Amino acid sequence: MVLENKIPKHRLKAIHLVSSMEKKIKLKTLNPHITCKLCKGYLVDATTVTECLHTFCKSCLVKHLEDNNTCPTCEIVIHQSHPLQYISYDRTMQDIVFKLVPNLQSNEIKREKDFYRRRGLPYPKGNLLALGDKDSPLQASSSREEDTDSHRLDEQVNILLESQNNGLKQMRRKFIRCSAQATVTHLKKFIAKKLFNNLEKYREVDILCNEEILGKDHTLKFVCVTRWRFQEPPLRLYYRPRVDL
Repeated sequence: MVLENKIPKHRLKAIHLVSSMEKKIKLKTLNPHITCKLCKGYLVDATTVTECLHTFCKSCLVKHLEDNNTCPTCEIVIHQSHPLQYISYDRTMQDIVFKLVPNLQSNEIKREKDFYRRRGLPYPKGNLLALGDKDSPLQASSSREEDTDSHRLDEQVNILLESQNNGLKQMRRKFIRCSAQATVTHLKKFIAKKLFNNLEKYREVDILCNEEILGKDHTLKFVCVTRWRFQEPPLRLYYRPRVDL
């Protein structure tokens, strides 16, 4: 008390402010904001409904939308016939969850590896930097170097890309290989560049899989898991002039 009396009031206020800012928050107070309402677990592959911005685990939401077209939280109709086109991977939310929940990301990687090992399959992300592997030379590389690796270390997907019913001319090279994290929009821009030499014309292109138009934010990994399950590679996609539904 004697010490506080010797400290100027404005400095005392600053000390109290810093003290309050450094106050720790219990993780359970944040749980309602970082857990999936469907599985009650922490968000994994966080995916947001673009119509209402509610977020769920991707696998949980996709399974829900197989038999429903409404948001599990607010029950708003996402889309009458193609709700999967109106959901999007939420990278920011997933980064927040991984930073807040200790060991969540490393545990997910371990579960993925166990899944492939039990089935005698090669782990598709085997070339990626293992989380927390401090001995790896890649761990010391700068974020700039990681951003300029052209996603060569990503899981890759093989694609057969063809024109549907000659709506647009066929490309000379139909087979491409790219990162599984690439989106449908990336493919549209690739087609626009090849066919029109104009990236802005990507909005005039639709891409389909199994006769279903793919959402612009869908990753190729998501397309493989939801539209090409149990089918042999390459992933077969078609493009055509955009049709307004």
